[in-house]
Amino acid sequence: MYTIQPHYHAIARTAQDYERMAMSGVVAVCEPAFWAGFDRDYPETFLDYFKQITEFEPTRAADYGIKHYSWLAVNPKEAEDVGLTRAVCEKMADYFDSPNVLGVGEIGLHKSTKNEMESFEMQVDLALKHDQLILIHTPHLADKLKGTQNIIDLLKNFDLDPGRVWIDHVEEHTVELVLDAGYWAGMTLYPLTKMTAPRAVDILEKYGWERMLVNSSADWGPSDPFTLQECILECRLRGFAEQELIDIFHNTSCRFLGQNPKWNIKPIKVSEQ
Repeated sequence: MYTIQPHYHAIARTAQDYERMAMSGVVAVCEPAFWAGFDRDYPETFLDYFKQITEFEPTRAADYGIKHYSWLAVNPKEAEDVGLTRAVCEKMADYFDSPNVLGVGEIGLHKSTKNEMESFEMQVDLALKHDQLILIHTPHLADKLKGTQNIIDLLKNFDLDPGRVWIDHVEEHTVELVLDAGYWAGMTLYPLTKMTAPRAVDILEKYGWERMLVNSSADWGPSDPFTLQECILECRLRGFAEQELIDIFHNTSCRFLGQNPKWNIKPIKVSEQ
């Protein structure tokens, strides 16, 4: 079955992940800008990182027949330094014309500080000025609900189309908040933390998947891109039809990401495989 990995931090992973994903049917991955494992001190460090994910990483994925797309941002874990964020934003737009860049992300909140909020608004404004899609990170800490509400409140300050904004890492207590506001929601699957496959399928059964993306993220900590396949299996065991699986794990990503003309993967039907 063809699948898309819409949120995957390749910088933290080895080529073995690409091999396993290719063998399991993954045809494309999207890499949001990520934390380096330490706080970067200079805007030029971010620019070198943007070069890595826009130029080098697509070649690594292509070795396994996988298309690689990327997002650009100052990740929320490094957004406390507003001056640094501003300096990066002054150069970030230079990379928007790259053939694999989909938009600005992941931006958002980590600890929901005043500085993080200022950095967040700065990057939303940049995205809107350049007509970019937006990918938003919600906190992984105990204040996820408060952080998600803060994000939605901050977005009210902008004249934007919620259909071009994806708010990721939703859980049971935040998914309805995101969907009711008209945004796309993302569920991030992890083996130990965040969302498990059974919980994710519970949410799919309750809310549907018209504006829902599922990803495994994968990062520096305990994580596994194969949690996406675990979720597919859980759906199969609960009786999801083949077309429903393709819609959830391939076509919804195409519908959201296809708002950027650089995304050239089309939704498919079972009969077209």
